[in-house]
Amino acid sequence: MAMMMGNLYGALKQAGADEESAQRAAEEVAGFENRIGDLKTELKTELAAIRGELSLLKWMVGFVLALAAAILVRLFLTGQ
Repeated sequence: MAMMMGNLYGALKQAGADEESAQRAAEEVAGFENRIGDLKTELKTELAAIRGELSLLKWMVGFVLALAAAILVRLFLTGQ
């Protein structure tokens, strides 16, 4: 038997659902719950990768700004 949510199964049985229907419904909800957990894990992994890429991008922009400032300072100091 696949994993199922016991409380939901019990509630469906108490509400008058037959054995097979209650079991299938509880198993289906448990499957959705597992899929949501998998999606959360996948999302956390993707967000970590994006954070790493943003960190690199910040360094690159900082370097370019520093280089541009150095060029401007040199132009003003040499008068060219």
